[in-house]
Amino acid sequence: MDSNESLVALMSYDNLVQAEIAKSILDSAGIFCALHGEYMSSIYTPIAFPARLMVRAEDYEEAQNLLRTDCY
Repeated sequence: MDSNESLVALMSYDNLVQAEIAKSILDSAGIFCALHGEYMSSIYTPIAFPARLMVRAEDYEEAQNLLRTDCY
């Protein structure tokens, strides 16, 4: 990933397991993604610090569609 590319928040999760599953689905589809705040949500209450799944802006729609159609 180029350092000039910015990531946008696709979804927020108060359940770290669901966040990891969603990341795995996108990784499997070849979509670059990253979790932000996953350590904070495991230390503090996830409602206060949800894990955010981040993707490139140009992958946003495809990633959203993948997670919408996949049952996890």
